[in-house]
This record gives sequence, C-alpha cells and structure tokens, in this order.
Amino acid sequence: MTIWQIILLASILVLGIKLLGYVVPPRVLETPTASRTAELTTVALLSALIVVQTIGDGQGVVIDARLPALGVAAVLFALRVPFILVIIGAAATAAGLRALGWQ
Repeated sequence: MTIWQIILLASILVLGIKLLGYVVPPRVLETPTASRTAELTTVALLSALIVVQTIGDGQGVVIDARLPALGVAAVLFALRVPFILVIIGAAATAAGLRALGWQ
C-alpha cells in the first residue's frame, strides 16, 4: 500500500466519521458525559500536538530552546497574561537561548 493510498483511505474514514456524527440523536450529544468527553479529547489532542511539535524531530526527541520557551508560555498562561504577551515572552525566551548558543 502506497502512502497516497493510506492518505486516501484515512480521508475517507474521517469523512465517514464526520457524517456519522450527523445521524447521532441530539439527546445523546446533550448528555454531560458526551460534552465532558468532547472537552477532554480536545485538550488531550492539543496537548499531544504541542509536545510532538516541541520535542519531536523525525523519529527522535530533541531538547532545545523550544522546551524552555514552552515552559515560559505555560507560566504566563497560568498567570493569565494576555495571549500576545505569552507569544512574545516565549519567542523572546527561545531567541535569547539560541543567541546564547543553545540550539
């Protein structure tokens, strides 16, 4: 199976799952369990994406200036700093560490 066949198959499966969501009765989606599961799944997927993009490099793990920048962003978010300042703080941290020679 080629990579394009896998991509096509995955696309068809995702479309099928999306279409399946339209036939689920609204009363099922309005239950507290369903809404809580949807919220937690969203957070888990976003967290996984952040970790993979921060420390992933192909098949390996790389610890570089992105990791402390992510830590600074997490602290700023915990302090409820405006989003633009979180971005600036994380970018400044990564840039500063890279300027000091830490890749």
